[in-house]
Amino acid sequence: MSANWLPPVSLTASGRPVFLPGEVERCLLPAVDLESENPGLSPFRSGLLVLTSHRLLWIDEQSAAGFAVPLAAVVHAYPPKKSIRSMFASPRIRAQVSVSPDGRISEDGVRSEVITVVMRGKNDPDAFYGRLLEVLRSRQWEAVVVAETRNTDSGIAEPSMAAAARVRMPVVGVSGILRKEQELWESTDKSLQEAFQDLNALMSKAKDMVQLAEKMRLKLLSSSSASGNAEDEEMGSKQEMQDWLLSVGIVSPVTKESAGALYHQQLSRELADFVKLPLERAGGMIALVDVYCLFNRARGTALISPDDLLQACTLWEKFDVPVMLRKFDSGVMVIQSKARRDEEVFARIASLAQKPDALRTGISPSDAALTLGIAPALAKEHLLTAESKGLLCRDVSPDGFRFFINLFTEIDPNDIYMNKNNGPAHVWSSAVSLSG
Repeated sequence: MSANWLPPVSLTASGRPVFLPGEVERCLLPAVDLESENPGLSPFRSGLLVLTSHRLLWIDEQSAAGFAVPLAAVVHAYPPKKSIRSMFASPRIRAQVSVSPDGRISEDGVRSEVITVVMRGKNDPDAFYGRLLEVLRSRQWEAVVVAETRNTDSGIAEPSMAAAARVRMPVVGVSGILRKEQELWESTDKSLQEAFQDLNALMSKAKDMVQLAEKMRLKLLSSSSASGNAEDEEMGSKQEMQDWLLSVGIVSPVTKESAGALYHQQLSRELADFVKLPLERAGGMIALVDVYCLFNRARGTALISPDDLLQACTLWEKFDVPVMLRKFDSGVMVIQSKARRDEEVFARIASLAQKPDALRTGISPSDAALTLGIAPALAKEHLLTAESKGLLCRDVSPDGFRFFINLFTEIDPNDIYMNKNNGPAHVWSSAVSLSG
């Protein structure tokens, strides 16, 4: 397939598009063809169409390739045709775009061509056309945020003329009480209106804060790569600041309004990209309830339910992502990196359990948590799994669970009294004899 007439799109490891600064996802459509009326250009068949505030993205989920049509290059969009013939054919929406001399779609093109969006699936062409017109009219790729401040030279805001000229009448008689009650109602109503205005402003500025965090993160990355001989403490603080900025928010969270029927599928891909950093910091495994809190905090006002999170995690089996959902025998569910294998974890637990102090007193979930770098609750699940595999033995006391290395595997059925000169049993007998 020749794709020289469209610029490529960068995709994440899970197949989600990498958005531009300030770009927001608006609508998703599955099974969409993208064609050009120029017969020399190859069409794009059966891909995911993503309408954003800046671009029209076409993504082939099988080959993990994506291409974009800049909305700045769209001159005009034509509504879907209404005719008897169109009732028996796939809905089509045509758009006139500007093309550069080398044949690429560009906002500074010298001539125009027509491209066609062909909807093969069960999509609503009128709804998509309405969203497309709304995005084209808003022209958010040209938006510039201008901050205005009205302060005096001394730094104190000037009072309004209405406030300065307002004269409070004394409260006298019934009329004064009624007037005071009316003023109280007006003040309450004004406070409510201001509160809702502040809430709307906060929600509208949340995306600006995410963009600011992303710019600061990129600046930290560039400065860290430029100054290779910086002090370790300074580099550590930069890394900590970078990790904090990464948890501030997601640039364009997937919503039911924009994704529609593809909501859980795209949410699953977005979650797979998000959990990479928390998994690295948590030793390759993190509880599902912790992921729910972190993910909702990053999504800002676009919160998801626990059922949505669980359904998104179960869809990872269908995608090629480096994480998976795991459920222990006790019912505890965690998100685990596929690079983390149980054999490696069991080897570290066995090494910890064979230390002289552990042979005498055993190991607790807290001890295993320090060694594995995970939460004590998850370390206890690993210890119970190792017990089920015959690697450990459990001792339950008023102090809690203590786990010991399984010495029964060292016993020879033919000579149960033979004491080997090497192995865990010999180390255990030496440790016990030294302790008296």
